[in-house]
Amino acid sequence: MRMTGSATIDGMPIFSQLDLVLTPQSWTCLLGASGVGKSTVLRLFAGLAEGVTFDGSLSDPGRVAMMAQQDLLMPWLSVLDNVMLGARLRGERPDKDRARDRLVQVGLADHADKLPRALSGGQRQRVALARTLMEDRAVVLLDEPFSALDALNRAQMQELTAELLTGRTVLLVTHDPNEAARLGQKILIMTPSGLVEVAAPRTTIPRDIYAPDVVRTQTDLFDQLRRPT
Repeated sequence: MRMTGSATIDGMPIFSQLDLVLTPQSWTCLLGASGVGKSTVLRLFAGLAEGVTFDGSLSDPGRVAMMAQQDLLMPWLSVLDNVMLGARLRGERPDKDRARDRLVQVGLADHADKLPRALSGGQRQRVALARTLMEDRAVVLLDEPFSALDALNRAQMQELTAELLTGRTVLLVTHDPNEAARLGQKILIMTPSGLVEVAAPRTTIPRDIYAPDVVRTQTDLFDQLRRPT
């Protein structure tokens, strides 16, 4: 997957000179200052960039799955029905057995009949992950999906997501250098002048928070993010 070009909204530039390549079956982490256009990149890949004018080329990723910062659960639907929501919206018959399997994968098998309000924030994100897995797409877009969680839940969700999305092409937008160092197999910083690549550790993901290569990469990312653009 590749995106090259520039984007504007109502004539105002969002990004330019972008040349982004996603390595198949690998995690690419995208960092950068707020407003630089990271989420716009995700929306363009997802085909959801209404109001964005894109001038360039974009390889068609096919149908993708996307997981956002907000869990976007329907409060009146059960956990199980939320997992099956995509199929219902497409007018397809949902596979209830497969949806239950996805809940087993995320550790929520006993919560299938509950409403979202009965769940903690970490549990709600697990439901969102199960719904993402239910879509079974080769390309998965993650827009800061763990940023609203406390530190322990964030680390647990990073590990669970890395395990369950093995073998898929993943683009993760994050503001967290440690998250990028733990999960990134390619790490890019988006700036107004283009992309800067920071060497990722070569170890298997998810990496230990305190591993020396994670700490080194996190430091490199902080140093790069502090530099004027």
